[in-house]
Amino acid sequence: MKKYDVIVVGTGNAALSSAISAKENGSEVLVLEKAPKEKRGGNSIFTDGAIRFAYNDLQGIKEVVTALSESDLSEIQMPDYNTEDFYKDILKVTNGESNPELAKFLSNESFETILWMKKQGVKFQLNENQYFEINGNKNFWGGLPIKTVDKGIGLMNALFKKAQELGIDIIYNAEVNKIEMDHNKVSAVNYLDNNKQRITVNAEAIILACGSFEASIDKRVKYLGEEWEKAIVRGTEYNTGDGIEMATEIRASKAGHYDGCHAHTTDYNAPKVGDFSKPGDIYKKSSYPLGLIINKNGERFVDEGADFRNYTYAKYGKETLRQPDQKAFQIYDSQVSPMLRKEYNLKEATKIVANTLEELAIKMDINPDNFTKMIEKYNSSVQEGDYNPSVKDGKSTKGIIPEKTNWALKFDQAPYYAFPITCGITFAFGGISTNIKAEVLDEQNNPIAGLFVAGEMVGGLFYHNYPGGSGLMSGSAFGKRAGKSAAEYVQINKVDN
Repeated sequence: MKKYDVIVVGTGNAALSSAISAKENGSEVLVLEKAPKEKRGGNSIFTDGAIRFAYNDLQGIKEVVTALSESDLSEIQMPDYNTEDFYKDILKVTNGESNPELAKFLSNESFETILWMKKQGVKFQLNENQYFEINGNKNFWGGLPIKTVDKGIGLMNALFKKAQELGIDIIYNAEVNKIEMDHNKVSAVNYLDNNKQRITVNAEAIILACGSFEASIDKRVKYLGEEWEKAIVRGTEYNTGDGIEMATEIRASKAGHYDGCHAHTTDYNAPKVGDFSKPGDIYKKSSYPLGLIINKNGERFVDEGADFRNYTYAKYGKETLRQPDQKAFQIYDSQVSPMLRKEYNLKEATKIVANTLEELAIKMDINPDNFTKMIEKYNSSVQEGDYNPSVKDGKSTKGIIPEKTNWALKFDQAPYYAFPITCGITFAFGGISTNIKAEVLDEQNNPIAGLFVAGEMVGGLFYHNYPGGSGLMSGSAFGKRAGKSAAEYVQINKVDN
């Protein structure tokens, strides 16, 4: 096999961004993917495509979604969102524990990165899940107004097409299991092919972008706890922490929140791992700020209105996991049901409909007396005020625990709807130590020569929670940087040799 300048491990958004960037910067690139070709694309293929960036104002949006006319723009109400807003959002939801250099890099690079993605052929559109129509205007909220056309499928198809145009080689069914070193520099990777034959490929630089460990039951139990054994895996079954293992074997330092993860409320009857025949984020349930979440005992256990879903969904899945039988229900009345996101009306959605509270409780297999008493207590606690789902309206409850601090409406208009949910894990927050050049750092905080990292493997960025859409942007921004850094490293090495 010919020698490559750069080897990239993985085929998700971060991996292909790395490969394309390295190729753009003059390197010969090989991509190695553990999955077969029909299951390529990592977790990215399953995303809804929403991506967070510092767009500043409507003119920034116009640069990205060029099809918007002046008439379109006149109907949009959108809060400004700059690099400082993005940075503050990261620090807010991570309780200030995010590595400030990495967080600042992500926010500062986000706008340039999205323009770079567009240059690679990725297409963007307005995110229909991030606005409510009020008085004929589209009122956006939550700093996430843009998504990729055709969700994660469109994103990955565009990146694979670009990789092919650039002549980037990709080998599938390649289970990379070792990084070789020569005089303290990376020199090769070993992988098992489809026939379990061991193959070695030499390279000057290696980029690890093969995800976290969420699909490994053993590692979930080890790092996250025993209750995570049965958690649904929302994405690829191939993210089993291989990259982290290989990196630490050559003294890379771990970083990040190893007992924390991105988890989402997902349909109770969703597949146990991501179904590649139905890619896209179709099983999640994200409209809970409009309604209530209860467990099988008929009890609420979170503040559904604490913030926009963009800032709470990655942690509320874990709260669902802690409930009896790891099961809960999102419930809605007919005041808000027309506003539910599209996934609630898909044929894959598990839906319960009833004309009375007692009937709803019976269909959910919840004690009707407990349920109706809880609803009565909740309804009596709802305060007066103007309801506006596009802002944190302060329309709250008073005197109950947990309170609902925004968007509190009485639950009293039939028919009623219930959606059984459980916890789906997306990715773990533990990764590998790195810097803003995407260099992998060893236990003494020094770069390991020739080794770089991107995507979910970036450790130290997310703790406890993350701002919605920042995972895709992290993959793109650190992938772009990793590819450039690897290519620059290769060029310097060639000159030195």
